[in-house]
Amino acid sequence: MTSKSYISRWHDPHNTLGSQSVNLVAGDIGGTWSRLAWFSQAWQQPRRIAFEHVYRSDAFTDAIHLLRTFFVDAAQSGLPERICLALPGPVDEQRAALTNLDWIVDAQQIATELGLAEVCFVNDFQAAAAGVESLGRADLRVLIPGVPRLGATRVITGAGTGLGVAWMQSDERGNWQVFASEGGHADFAPTDARQCELLHWLARRHGGHVSWERVLSGGGLSALHAFVCGRDPITDEQDIDPARIHELALQGGREAVQAIQLFADVYAAWVGNLAVLYQPRGGLYLAGGMSIHLQDWLIAQRFVELAIAKGRMSALVTQTPVYLVTHGRVGLLGAMHLCTSRAAALGCRPARFSRQ
Repeated sequence: MTSKSYISRWHDPHNTLGSQSVNLVAGDIGGTWSRLAWFSQAWQQPRRIAFEHVYRSDAFTDAIHLLRTFFVDAAQSGLPERICLALPGPVDEQRAALTNLDWIVDAQQIATELGLAEVCFVNDFQAAAAGVESLGRADLRVLIPGVPRLGATRVITGAGTGLGVAWMQSDERGNWQVFASEGGHADFAPTDARQCELLHWLARRHGGHVSWERVLSGGGLSALHAFVCGRDPITDEQDIDPARIHELALQGGREAVQAIQLFADVYAAWVGNLAVLYQPRGGLYLAGGMSIHLQDWLIAQRFVELAIAKGRMSALVTQTPVYLVTHGRVGLLGAMHLCTSRAAALGCRPARFSRQ
């Protein structure tokens, strides 16, 4: 075989083998903030981020408006080969009505209006789970050391604008399969008399069903503060912003401290429930903005004690490694990974469209 024919065999003009660097865009779309990155990557090469920015989600009318603004701000030549968006809420094929954000996102519409060849949607915590692989020890705080098992089930959860949860399982080849869930919308279960009062208070406020997300979210913390202050659940008085409640707590405000402690107590019970439900001996990871901002309450011994207070299953929770994720970009890291791999093994089904 001549050297010329050898080179011809490995020529990859359509980049089928991923041998050429391609421009990609990944986004972690949140109910409050959206983080997007324009990057390039070739097979077995490190990614190169050309531009990254965080936007206030409610500053945009829809995802197309956001992406147009991002493309202008990124000031890159041409269009990306592919975009992957991590979205809050159920991702039904290539269309999604977002939770806690008044957007309906449609892959066909995005591709047509922006002239893109390939668009991929994935659940936001599915992306966060994929992002766990990119974390280092410095990005984690150990809450419960547990007894880790290589290749065992992993779970990631987190309170932010909403409450997300996803899990990961390793296949026979050692590749992680990531599965989305809407477990944050399951029925909230109080663990003491005070939380029973809270449940009835929230049921009046929301007209019936009370989910875990109604407590473990930014809006949940605002509601907890109103509850602690003794306000009527259906009053027209506006709730205090969760960031302001955190500020008041740091200043020693009694009601603010009580509200955050109640939040942490409920969060601990939720974590213990996930440990019993999934038995994630590969690790249970707490992500999300609320987890990062309120970490002083989550690393406390009280949090650990309440998490493992599961009666006959307490030993099972004790054996579960529990980590607090301090890296604020884990969702974006996962979205970039899914965008690069086309998510074939991770449950994200990209849709291809012809450019107009």
